[in-house]
Amino acid sequence: MIKIIMAIIVSIIISGCNSTKPAQFSKIQFQTVDAKDAILVQTGNEKLYCVKCGMDLVKFYKTSHTAEQDSTKYQYCSLHCLEEHLGEGVTLKNPKVVDVSSLKLISVTEAYYVVGSSKRGTMTRISKYAFKNLSDAKDFQLQYGGEIMNFNSARKKAQEDFKHYRR
Repeated sequence: MIKIIMAIIVSIIISGCNSTKPAQFSKIQFQTVDAKDAILVQTGNEKLYCVKCGMDLVKFYKTSHTAEQDSTKYQYCSLHCLEEHLGEGVTLKNPKVVDVSSLKLISVTEAYYVVGSSKRGTMTRISKYAFKNLSDAKDFQLQYGGEIMNFNSARKKAQEDFKHYRR
């Protein structure tokens, strides 16, 4: 009986897989770009990974943020991780975010964030995607929903992720 059940389970697993990758990873995520298109600012062995959570920066590039402290450049997979670092009391300078349309880094003060779209967020349930041009943000909003706001407002939304365990 156990052999029959195991055979059925294996059969279901094999018939459900049409590639070598698990089903949940067969589609490329919206946040992901080709490695050649990603601007990575960190150096050394950890260049490819978020300084806070270790997530792959190319895989989560479209939500990526950067900042500097002294001569060290940091890169984060998301506004969530940037906010986590700021919440530790560090002073960061020159924060930037990826413009979803051009894939270039822009100052967060120039960005129009679309917050709460139907596109999956990174490190949060409430997505936050940034655009240099208001028209691009509006086009994205029309297609995927969400609210357009500036960096400070988007940052307040990110801070809500921490309200349960920050004092």
